[in-house]
Amino acid sequence: MEKKLADLAVVIPVYNEEKNIEDCIESWMRALTDLGVNYRLIVLNDGSRDATKHVLDKFSHMKSLYIVDKDNEGHGPTILRGYHQASEEAEWVFQVDSDNELPAGTFHTFWNARHEKSAVLGFRVGREQSFVRRSISRIARICTRLFYSCRLKDVNIPYRLIRSDVLGPIIALIPDDTFAPNVAISGALAKTGAAIGELPVPFEPRTHGVASLNDFSAFTNAVRSFFQLVRICRSFA
Repeated sequence: MEKKLADLAVVIPVYNEEKNIEDCIESWMRALTDLGVNYRLIVLNDGSRDATKHVLDKFSHMKSLYIVDKDNEGHGPTILRGYHQASEEAEWVFQVDSDNELPAGTFHTFWNARHEKSAVLGFRVGREQSFVRRSISRIARICTRLFYSCRLKDVNIPYRLIRSDVLGPIIALIPDDTFAPNVAISGALAKTGAAIGELPVPFEPRTHGVASLNDFSAFTNAVRSFFQLVRICRSFA
């Protein structure tokens, strides 16, 4: 097996997070340095319209940080692009969002739990959601249970550690335009019999900005995601 460049690659998609992204990057660099991990942060700026790019430019000299500036494709395609790159570069791939709602300080428990696992996925605790978003989360769990025999607690959490040799074959079967690839990946991990661990992650409401999707957009995209999940499931039969 070819030796990877790093132990861990962290995929961080970013869209209009000028007030959060600096703290996000710095907190992850501190956490990973404290663990003594040979890591790479892959930060994908998905066509932000605010000053996100200007903030990211402050980190451009850092060898442990790779910044991708690209046209807006959406959150799902951006995550997949990062996953493809990360799985080529590191033994383990981790994905987290840039809004600081899921803290870097919890990651050490995931890293320590990775042994003899194909993946360690989080589940959010202390999170308050609107009725619409609670319903969408519940439907996602039901869909992955029906189509993928997946019984994970939080199928869409952006706090997941996966071995690259397990992730690579999965994402190869997921179309690049998939709206919610993390849901499909959760389902595929379960359907293929991967050894999965689950750990709690404390939810911390964002201190700056708002979520890019309102409840109406989240609902309409959830309908789109449902049909995508059905199609993707057939690839793992």
